[in-house]
Amino acid sequence: MNDTIRLKLGLLPDSPGCYLMKQDGQIIYVGKAVNLKSRVHSYFRTTGHTPKVAAMVGRIDDFDVMLCNTNLEALLLESNLIKLHKPYYNILLKDDKRYPYVRIDLNEPFPRLTIARKPEQDGAKYFGPYIGANAIRQVMDLLRRAFPMRTCKLKLPLAKPIRPCINYDIGQCLGPCANLCTQEEYRQVVDGVLSFLRGNYKPVIEQLEQSMSAASRAMQFERAAELRDCIRDVRGLMEQQNAQRATLAEQDVIALAQDGLDAMAQVMFVRRGKLIGAEAFALPREGNEPPDEVLGAFLLQYYADRQPPREVLVQGADAPEDLESWLRSRREGAVTLTIPQRGDKRALVLTAQKNAADALQKRNAQRTIQEERTTGAVKELAQALGLDFVPRRIEGFDISNTQGAQSVASMVVFIDGQPDKKEYRHFRIKTVEGANDFASMNEVLGRRFRRVRTEDEKDRWPRPDLVLVDGGPEQLRFARAAMLETGENVPMFGLAERLEEIYLPNRSEPIRLSARSPALHLIQRIRDESHRFAITHHRKLRGKAAIHSRLEEVPGIGPARRRALLAHFRTMKAIGEATEEELVQVKGMTGETARALYAALHPQDEPRA
Repeated sequence: MNDTIRLKLGLLPDSPGCYLMKQDGQIIYVGKAVNLKSRVHSYFRTTGHTPKVAAMVGRIDDFDVMLCNTNLEALLLESNLIKLHKPYYNILLKDDKRYPYVRIDLNEPFPRLTIARKPEQDGAKYFGPYIGANAIRQVMDLLRRAFPMRTCKLKLPLAKPIRPCINYDIGQCLGPCANLCTQEEYRQVVDGVLSFLRGNYKPVIEQLEQSMSAASRAMQFERAAELRDCIRDVRGLMEQQNAQRATLAEQDVIALAQDGLDAMAQVMFVRRGKLIGAEAFALPREGNEPPDEVLGAFLLQYYADRQPPREVLVQGADAPEDLESWLRSRREGAVTLTIPQRGDKRALVLTAQKNAADALQKRNAQRTIQEERTTGAVKELAQALGLDFVPRRIEGFDISNTQGAQSVASMVVFIDGQPDKKEYRHFRIKTVEGANDFASMNEVLGRRFRRVRTEDEKDRWPRPDLVLVDGGPEQLRFARAAMLETGENVPMFGLAERLEEIYLPNRSEPIRLSARSPALHLIQRIRDESHRFAITHHRKLRGKAAIHSRLEEVPGIGPARRRALLAHFRTMKAIGEATEEELVQVKGMTGETARALYAALHPQDEPRA
């Protein structure tokens, strides 16, 4: 505890609020408290902390507080601060899966219906979420048939009216793009949609029935039939919603599993009385924290950008009354936060807890396998090679050419046993003529290690801990000689593909690892990745060379015309299939050059003597 912390601890008030723990000016944790003085003081006790809190406290060199009037205000402020600063020691959900919402942007003069995956604080109205693609399609189709709102992306109003699209002709748009309605008339339609989505179906049914009767009296029987079907769909949707309310079946069920290190939160979705899906969320470093605190923080993160259902069943939560008030504000309607102790709801929570424990166990098993394939394999490789340290950065090199033409080399990089593709590099062989892989490898390794010693910091490359050369002892010898000439001496080995034998410098007998060895599998992945990276680049260069060489042979086709031809036709195949008339349409082509190019690409069409 430094002097700054001692001073601030003595000035803490007995007030609700949030506290921000800092290290070197960076916020590493945000928390809330009913009593800031008591809560913040508790962090600087010498005993009784969980491992995560103990690790965090050891890094704190400063803190700030923000006072609030109520605990609910502190709860909301904590949620906003976590979203803003993303502190390392707070729960941060990483979730790419989002269920869809119906969105209506009331800021537009003529709002339209769209689908959004993430509600934003942008003034628009969001309704949902809808579970599954069929549900959102059903609602959107129904709305477009019942309410003539536009679906186009035009920015209205337009400076000059245009002809309306087919949606106007079939009665599914009022034609604001053609000035066929006023903003007031269009807003009446929008108000009907908003009322419908809020559950007020009766005026919609009455309006549709009046329109159907009017269409029937006017002998517009096709329109009347469409409105009849629309009324049927609305009533069907009403029955579904009423059944849903009657069974209290719109629920999220949330529970937690912990293993002393990490935690796993499980969310099960109950809709219309049926369990329709579930998601699991890993919570690193939360395995030894109080479950109620973890679940309370999880709820804030989870519903920060989701609309909660009518009821949330949870295993436990910190400050449940405040959380329930916050959930109601998120939904803009009634929400019940329940911590069931018995009955069917308790059984649902126990099921979620069982699934959370299973998901945590599977995650740990996957992490164990991943660790065995990466860091574990690196440690085993270090032992097999006789290294007295565990290498972090391993680089693999390979050569690719076709009979000495377009010769290239690849460098792939693995960090802690995993590929780091942003570190990959290509080399064009500059000093070697023909198919000489030994000399090419010598050139490439020399160029690579000179990058370690360059004086220009921008051009300097990091020094590898270990180098893998694709090949046997001769390939290794040339590569190592190039490295030593630069003054570097990094451990290096070769892998001969035929028997998967490992060769070390100054050692005649190769090393053979078990076919099941994680170290061998790691070496093979590095070798295969360097081979793939080299041959992909080689094929790309070879393809470009083939195109250029064929065009370069034609008199009058210089670099500018080659670029114009490829930009116009995209591929060499398309150029070969073009007629003289099509070739002459390309910018810069004349009738003479078009005839010469066509003749060069179609020699079989020339008359024989």
